[in-house]
Order: sequence, then structure tokens, then C-alpha cells
Amino acid sequence: MNRTSRSKTLFTYMAPAILTNACIFLFTIVDGIFVGQGVGSDALGAVNIAMPLVMIATAVNMLTSIGGVTVAAIRLGRGEKEGANQAFMHSLSSNLFFALMITLACVFFTTPLARALGASDTYLSMAKDYIFWWGLFAIPSALSLNFQSFCRNDGSPGLVGISTVTGTVLNIFLDWLFVFPLKMGVMGAAVATGLSQTVTMLIVLGHFIARKGELRIRPFKVEGKLYRKVLFRGLPEMIAQFATPVTTICMNHVLVQNIGDVGINAYSIISYVSSLAMSVLAGASEGLQPLFGQSYGAKHEKDLKYYFRAGMLICLFGSAAIIALSILFDHQICALFGADSTTYAYTIRHLPQYAWAFIVAGLNTMISAYLYSTKRSTHAIVLNTARSLVLNTLIITGLPAVLGVLGGAIVWFTFGISECLVLVLAAILLKQSERHGILYR
Repeated sequence: MNRTSRSKTLFTYMAPAILTNACIFLFTIVDGIFVGQGVGSDALGAVNIAMPLVMIATAVNMLTSIGGVTVAAIRLGRGEKEGANQAFMHSLSSNLFFALMITLACVFFTTPLARALGASDTYLSMAKDYIFWWGLFAIPSALSLNFQSFCRNDGSPGLVGISTVTGTVLNIFLDWLFVFPLKMGVMGAAVATGLSQTVTMLIVLGHFIARKGELRIRPFKVEGKLYRKVLFRGLPEMIAQFATPVTTICMNHVLVQNIGDVGINAYSIISYVSSLAMSVLAGASEGLQPLFGQSYGAKHEKDLKYYFRAGMLICLFGSAAIIALSILFDHQICALFGADSTTYAYTIRHLPQYAWAFIVAGLNTMISAYLYSTKRSTHAIVLNTARSLVLNTLIITGLPAVLGVLGGAIVWFTFGISECLVLVLAAILLKQSERHGILYR
């Protein structure tokens, strides 16, 4: 393709993906806004404590969904339509199985989950409410993500955007209805999210029922090898998704030890800003994933390189814009979540110390997507394991412990420090994997 065609294709896929991820984030932030305004700061803290569980569930959904679309995109690029459909059905069935396991865990192990996430007596009851009621909708939530991923790869990225915007608008209305007039508190916020995601799932399901693309929901031949391939291709993205919940859990524990409830409540607001940034950046990488995969499958190297450079620039400038806006409107952000005066002042002071990391995190996210979309899953697994499980844990928990009395001050910088170390590793892995050019397999 020429440069104009590439730019048009880039916009066609990336804009809906960014919009979709921003709206998915709004499912969560709207919960926080209405809970903070309608119930109070402690309720907002309880929802924040439960969020890592939602993020972990999303990571498991990514394992099956992104793994499936990565295999399907390459096969579609080669013209292998039947093979792409097999990848779709294996991804869908495994997605459904894991979602069922999550539902059972949330329903029958609510208290242990809340305690494991760091809920003290102040937050335990409300955190349990959110976990239980959110868990009842884990299956439609998982299927929504799966259908969206394949719908985007099957030539209908616009429908994905429409479905998510519709679900977001519905979520806002239901949050207002359940939290304010009906006084359902934290439970109401969880139910509103679940119902909205169910509607989103049904809209995107229409693409497959109407047979608008190449992929079909139909009986399929079970292949253990293909299940393994789907899970292996999705493993890098699943590991990457653990970065936010692991970071949140580590931050919550360190803040409890060094600062107390005011730190938890302030971080509940800062983490919403962080989640928005990471959702937009992940949307950019997810929008490019079909283009990476199809260009790789068709061996169009010029297209592949163009999309990668464009993705890196978009992440760089996009993250800088998010940082500027979060600092410029920090007072409004705090007011939006109903922060009390102490939380308000503390959040404004420490938000810039945390937000600068978004620039580095965006570049790491795009490099990861580029690697796993071009059959370099092993490199992506190494990168995302270091990013999501190793370096962030060591830096966030280790630096404050080593620095003692200074730990409370340094904790807000630890996320950025760990992302910088990851970027060094990403550059090394990228250079090493292309030392003889891109290998097409």
C-alpha cells in the first residue's frame, strides 16, 4: 500500500480500538465517580481494592482472546479462512471456560479474595459486595471482549466502537439509577457494569449471527495443538495485563505500611487516571494488532515497519497529552470523585510524581504488541514477565523498604522507575530479534 492507504487503514483500525478501550475504562471510572459521590471516599477505596481482581480477569480473557486473534490474523493474511475460523472457535470455547471459573471463585470465595486483595476491616464489607456482584457477570464480560477482538479482525472495527459507546452510555445511566435513586451502593455499581457489558456483548454478537465477515460460530473439531498455540500466542498479552493489578496491589500494601488510609484514598483517584492512560495506550496497540498480524502473514515488510513506527509515535505523543491534561485538570479530577479535603490535597501533590511514567509505559506496550503479533511470543513473554511480575514488584516494594523513612516519598516514583528499566530490556530484545531482519515463519 502507499502512504495514504496505510494512513487511512491505520485510522480505520486504531481510532475505534482507542475509543473502545477508553469506553471500557469508563465502565470502571463511572463506578468510581458515582460511588465516590453517592457513598463516600471509603466506598471508593473499596472499589479500588477490588479492581485488581477485575484486571486479573481481563488478563485471563486476553490470554484466550488476543491469542486467538493473533493466530487468526496471520491466517487471514495468508488467505487461510478455515484455519482462521478454527482459531476463533478454540479461542471462544477456552474464553468461556475460564470465565466460568472466575464466576465460581467470586461467588464461593468472596471473603478470601477480598482479604488477599488487601481489604482491611474498613473496606471488607463493601469490597465483598463489589466482588460478588461483579463476578455474576464475568461470563458476558469475557465474551464481550472476545467478540470485540475477533469482530475487529474480521473487518468490522466500527461496530466494536458502536457497541462499546452504547454500553458506556447505559452504564452511566444505570450507575446513576442504582447508586442514587435506588440507594444500592457498591453493589449497584457492580450490577450496572455487568448489565452494560452484557448489552455490549449482544451488539457485537450480531456481527457473527448476521455472517458479515469470514468468521462463524459453529461446531468445530477440537485440536489440542491449536489450544496450546492460542494460549501461547496470548500469554504475552495476559502477562502484560497483570502489570496494572500487580502494581495496584503492591502500591496498596506499601501505602498502607508507609502512609495509611489517606494514601489509599489518594491512590484510588490516581489509579483511575493511570487506568485511563493505559487503556488508551493499550487501545492503540490492539488497533494495530490486526495490521501487524496481517502484514506479517502477507510478508508485507514495508507496511509492517510503517505501522510500528506510527504506533510508537502515537503512543509517545498520546501519553504526553494525557499527562498534561491530568495535571492541568487535577482539581477537577479530585472533585469528580468526591474527594475529601485531605485526600484532595494529597492527590494533587503526588499525581505528577506518578503520571510521568505513562510515556515510557506506552512505548513498552506498543513494542510488546509488535513482538507477539509477529510470532516473537518468546521475546514478548520475557519482556512482559519482567514488566508485569518482576521489576514492578521489586521496585515498588523494594525501594521504599530499603530507603526506610524516605519510603513514603519515593513510592510515587517507583512505577516510572520500573517502566524505564523495562524499556531498556525492550530495546535489547527488539534489536536482538531483528539482528538478521524480520523472519517470516
